[in-house]
Amino acid sequence: MRKFKNQSYTDFTKGENRKAMEDAIAKVESGLGKEYDLIIGGERVKAKDTFKSYNPSNKGQLIGIFQKADANLANRVIETAYKVFETWKFVLPEERSRYLFKAAEVMRRRRLELAAWMVFEVGKSWAEADADVAEAIDFLEFYGREMIRYGSPPALPQIPTEKGELEYIPLGVGIIIPPWNFPLAILCGMTSAAFVCGNTVVLKPSSDAPCIAAKFMEILEEVNLPAGVVNLLTGPGAIAGEILVAHPKARFIAFTGSMEVGLRINEVAAIHRLGQKWIKRVIAEMGGKDAIIIDSEADLDSAAVGVMSSAFGYQGEKCSACSRAIVVEDVYDEFLEKLISKVKTIKVGDVKDYGNYMGGVINENAYNSILKYIKIGKKEGRLLCGGEVAPGDGYFIKPTVIADVDSKSTIVQEEIFGPVLAVLKAKDFDDAIKIGNDTIYGLTGSVYTKNRAKIKKAKKVFHVGNLYFNRKCTGALVGSHPFGGFNMSGTDSKAGGSDYLLLFLQAKAISEKVS
Repeated sequence: MRKFKNQSYTDFTKGENRKAMEDAIAKVESGLGKEYDLIIGGERVKAKDTFKSYNPSNKGQLIGIFQKADANLANRVIETAYKVFETWKFVLPEERSRYLFKAAEVMRRRRLELAAWMVFEVGKSWAEADADVAEAIDFLEFYGREMIRYGSPPALPQIPTEKGELEYIPLGVGIIIPPWNFPLAILCGMTSAAFVCGNTVVLKPSSDAPCIAAKFMEILEEVNLPAGVVNLLTGPGAIAGEILVAHPKARFIAFTGSMEVGLRINEVAAIHRLGQKWIKRVIAEMGGKDAIIIDSEADLDSAAVGVMSSAFGYQGEKCSACSRAIVVEDVYDEFLEKLISKVKTIKVGDVKDYGNYMGGVINENAYNSILKYIKIGKKEGRLLCGGEVAPGDGYFIKPTVIADVDSKSTIVQEEIFGPVLAVLKAKDFDDAIKIGNDTIYGLTGSVYTKNRAKIKKAKKVFHVGNLYFNRKCTGALVGSHPFGGFNMSGTDSKAGGSDYLLLFLQAKAISEKVS
């Protein structure tokens, strides 16, 4: 088997690639507005009610119509997955991995089409959408190889009178609750990790990105994954949080989303229910209030690019996005000048147009919440740019930078999840680290400095799950950057890492007496 290698990104500066993406966008746009069913045990199922998904960069554009599952359907899908688990768990790891490799091939073939769906449904720019598909492919390739490795565990030290073995076996039925902001990559990563380990899955996508989930299910059907191994249930969040998670036959929950929802899931899962034989396992990736530290000994031009990209790539709608820039006072004014000159070049508009760097934020609630935080931020600091809506028929907000903000202020402490950057002044490098750690979160962070002693110190004391130096704090690559945070950023699950699959497995020790 070939060694794992990350997918390269599509170069849209090349005419042929740009034309291919334009064609994909046109094809996808012609297929908008269809109705999609639930998929339970391979069967298409309709619910009593439906809901609609719309384009955040073109608010009136219908993406699709989806089933609003109720409690009866939620119970039905878990019972179905539980029954299928009894056979799927015995399928050999190599065979399960082959489904991932086949799905990766289909995604390569449909790469631009899948990216185009994300342009429409979640407002991703071409580059961001393409990177999302690339990451999904990486997860499939990486986890497939990892399952083969776990299928042949290392030999145990033996004692003379016994033969000892260790094998990794699946857990059972998993509830997979992915976010809307990486609607293919994270959905694919969590789901494929679960079922390649021999578990069966109830996939409950975000109601802001159900169409991408439906396209993922098309791929699993194309590679002939047995019916019922992965089941699709769309509908309100309460279905997942209060019914699926609480079900006594649910064995584990993998969630990516906000801190508030993640804590609620953890709380519900912790309650023992009648007929439940296990302590449920919760794998949670939650929020972030990520900081980039700019030292007095930093390359300020490089730092300005890194902060801009980290703060405003995909409208700042990433748990890894830079929402705090902490700048040592010696270079504070110079850095701000360089940063603002770059931020002012950002184009906001419908990301169907390749020239727009930022699209609309995901929905009206997010739009109103971000504007509320901007209003607060204007009182807490000095507005340098943005701070208002952008023109167009989408949820467009201009990239906003607010400087001179106190470390205890609202926009520094609370996750905004939008294109808002707070800039703080630190007395020195040690003070910058202190400010960086002054948050309930601990997901990503970055430090720009040329000083090796400061790099060494930051490695020890900057308390984040993913720490980078002299580069942006977004853009983790599968394999190279196992991803997961500390504190209220989650359970440090390290997605895309060599120990991630252990979260979906349990170890069984076997010993046989020999004569």
